Amino acid sequence: MAYKRLAGLTAGAVVVAAALLPQVAQAGTGAAATAGRATTGHAHGGHRTVVIYRVPTRHPLADAERLADSGYDLLEKRQGNTLFVSGDTSTAAGLRRLGFTPAIATTLTEAVPSPTAMTRAAAGDTFDGGYHTVTAQYSHLDDTASQHPDLAKVVTYGQSWLKQHGHGGRDLKAICITKLQAGDCAQSPNSAKPRFFLMSQIHARELTTGEMSWRWIDALTSGYGKDAAITKLMDTTEMWVVPDANPDGVDMVAAGGDNPVLQRKNADDAQGSQCGVSAYSQIGVDLNRNADTHWNTTGTSSAPCDQTYDGPAGDSEVENSALENLFRELFPAVRTGTGDTDPAPSDAKGMMITLHSDASMVLFPWEYDSTVHTGNDTALRALAAHMASLTGYQYGQAGEILYNASGGTDDWTYDKLGLASFTIEIGDSNGVGCDGFTPPFSCQDSYFWPKMEPALLYAAQHAASPYTTTSAAHH
Repeated sequence: MAYKRLAGLTAGAVVVAAALLPQVAQAGTGAAATAGRATTGHAHGGHRTVVIYRVPTRHPLADAERLADSGYDLLEKRQGNTLFVSGDTSTAAGLRRLGFTPAIATTLTEAVPSPTAMTRAAAGDTFDGGYHTVTAQYSHLDDTASQHPDLAKVVTYGQSWLKQHGHGGRDLKAICITKLQAGDCAQSPNSAKPRFFLMSQIHARELTTGEMSWRWIDALTSGYGKDAAITKLMDTTEMWVVPDANPDGVDMVAAGGDNPVLQRKNADDAQGSQCGVSAYSQIGVDLNRNADTHWNTTGTSSAPCDQTYDGPAGDSEVENSALENLFRELFPAVRTGTGDTDPAPSDAKGMMITLHSDASMVLFPWEYDSTVHTGNDTALRALAAHMASLTGYQYGQAGEILYNASGGTDDWTYDKLGLASFTIEIGDSNGVGCDGFTPPFSCQDSYFWPKMEPALLYAAQHAASPYTTTSAAHH
């Protein structure tokens, strides 16, 4: 989620003034106007100007939500009561009409890659200093299963929008990691072992998330038999990982090479094939606004070129419907009530975390409305508090510390299945120069992974009984 606010501008990297938000710029977020350069193969080379605005506000939470609902592309980082909006030279006038007094923070020029550049990028393994392409991520899954046949199994659970429509594209892949026993990793909700599910890059430009999934896979397989905590976890729990939930979008990002294209959404241009004319419009549907739970309620846009465009209907996108089918195959639907306050039973098993960047937060349902709490709020809040203590992040429902947004993955898995679900917004909470959607690649090992490894291990260890007691969450 980094969510709705980062708008993946289309092609270049938006880097906010170094002193301000080092590299955050790449991120735009949000909503309306947004940006996309038609990178589905309709793209052509060119350049566009991106302007990052400082937007002072007295009420940052309320005003952030107002800006998001109005379709603006909010950056994730804030400085006190100052918000940041990404757009073009015409954006300031719209902000003023809403009563804000924007000031230019920085102006950038980004290149729109050609289809040839996209094809070339998709064939490679790394870009922008070491970030892994979809090709590399999928090879990593296959290599892991080949090298550790007793610990890992790869599953193909669907096809991307481009592949389903015969325009290239990708399979949708997951890996199951555990000490394999008979019946393990079966696509059945009646599993003997509890399951912990980690997914990343549903917003394509949030590159750190895919790198954390890569490192989690390696930590589990390399640590088995050597690290006591990981060995115990692998013996008792199934870990499922989807490293690229939006592979078409990630291919677009990689097309920029050392200047990654900030594509946020998927490649579905059926509703807006002409997006990309302005500095911040973008083809595709925001997959983290498209899930059919409280769909089209808050923090979304109905304009196809906006960053938070939620699609023509809930679950309209094949990436989401395939992912949700996989969730239903892996987790029983235990939240039998339909009301927002109806709880999942206290003995429910399983946990899901979807990774985003880069707000430095741990979020949990409900994300569509922070005035409504789930029936499992106490336990979810306690688990989030502990993960926040391990990472140094804030925690809460999105509207409590960020702003409300409907149609997200974690709301869907909790709503439809009763699954303990979280969003972790990976970010630079210490000001070490690792801000943004595409921070220096060295930040992955030096800064982000040391924060995320203990948090993921803690979460996976609680997949067996996440709702039992609040005190258990602090063990």
